[in-house]
Amino acid sequence: QLQEQQEEIENMTNAIFKGVFVHRYRDVVPEIRAICMEELGTWMRSYKASFLTDGYLKYIGWTLHDKQPEVRLQCVKVLQGLYCHRDTAAHMELFTSRFKTRMVSMVLDKETDVAVEVVKLLTLMLENVEEALTEEDCQSVYPVVYVSSRALASAAGLFLYRRLLDPQREVGREPSHEGQNRTFFRLLLAFFIESELHEHVAYLVDSLWDCAGPRLRDWETISTLLLEESPAEGLGDKQEKVLVEILAASVVQAAEGQPPVGRGPAKKVTGL
Repeated sequence: QLQEQQEEIENMTNAIFKGVFVHRYRDVVPEIRAICMEELGTWMRSYKASFLTDGYLKYIGWTLHDKQPEVRLQCVKVLQGLYCHRDTAAHMELFTSRFKTRMVSMVLDKETDVAVEVVKLLTLMLENVEEALTEEDCQSVYPVVYVSSRALASAAGLFLYRRLLDPQREVGREPSHEGQNRTFFRLLLAFFIESELHEHVAYLVDSLWDCAGPRLRDWETISTLLLEESPAEGLGDKQEKVLVEILAASVVQAAEGQPPVGRGPAKKVTGL
C-alpha cells in the first residue's frame, strides 16, 4: 500500500512538473524563469532520489544559456547548492561532463556578479568532484586574478590558491608553519614567472589577500628566502626580483588596506 501511494504521489508530481514547469521555465518573464530554477534546486536538495537525476538536471544546464543575467545567476547558485556536498555532487557525473564546458566559459560572463558566482562554483567542483576540472579548464580561471573587479579577482584568487598554492597539497613536505610558507612562496613565484600573464605583482597579491593574507604577511620568511645563498635553497635573480615585488606589494596592502590602482568593486547585476 505504501509503495502504491508513493507511486501515486510521484505520478502527480510528474504531471505537475510537465504541466507547469516544462512550460514556465521558458516563460517570457525572466523573474518566472529564475523562480523555476530556484524551486527546481529546492526539489533536488529535498528529494534527491526523485529529482536529482539527469532528466531534471538538464533543465538547469540548458538555462545556463539564458539571455538574462538574473536567470543565469540563479542557475549557478542552484548548482553551488548541489556541488557543495560530495554526496550530491557524486550523482552529477553526466551533468558535469555534459555542461562543464559551458560552466567554465561563464568565467568570462559579461555580468561580473554572474562570473563571480561561477568561479565560486568551479572552486566547489575542485574540492568535491575529483578530476572534474582538467588543467586546461583551470587555465581558463587563472588569468581572472588580474581583472579589474576585486570581487571577481578574489574569487579567482581562492580558486588559484586551492588548486596550486596551498602548501598542504604538498603531502609529506615541510609540516611546520614556516615550512608551509616557504613552500607557498616558491609555488607563488613559479606560478607568476611561468604563467607570464601579467607584469603587476600587486594585482596578484590583492587577489590572494582574502584567502592567503597571513602567508603573504610572513615577511620574515620572505627575508630568509632572499638572504639564502646556498645553491640548493637560494633563488635565481628573476625569482628574487619578483619576491621583492611581492614583499613590497604585501607591505603596501597591509599598511593601506586598499586594492591597487585600477581595481574596484564589482558592478551589480540590474534587477537583483
